[in-house]
Amino acid sequence: RGSEPFHHARAAQSVAVLEDYAEMIDDLIAEMGEARITDIAARMGVTHPTATKAVARLKREGLAVSRPYRVVFLTELGAELAARVRMRHRVVVDLLIAVGVPAETAEIDAEGLEHHVSEATLRAFEAYLAQRG
Repeated sequence: RGSEPFHHARAAQSVAVLEDYAEMIDDLIAEMGEARITDIAARMGVTHPTATKAVARLKREGLAVSRPYRVVFLTELGAELAARVRMRHRVVVDLLIAVGVPAETAEIDAEGLEHHVSEATLRAFEAYLAQRG
């Protein structure tokens, strides 16, 4: 087994961070019409340089665009990622509530779980929820 599980866990965490930033930028644009680094940092609870680095990574991945000292926008790819993350979050929350987890706790727990749920598991969650009607 070696160090492979640790590499996988680090890679998954790195993707989770990207997903969270894409979702946050999408939320800010929807709420305020723009996403500034200052607002991103405040919402994510990180420093300005940390938010700047995350946005630079989103840009390298083709998920966001910005100009120096300007607002950040998601590319079409970034907006699609944010929508997928939001949908995954909703399914995980709905499943947790369906099995008896209080809504507030489900929202908090889903934040961590949503990034690690495989497509197969997500489809199973959706099928379970659809059966319950």
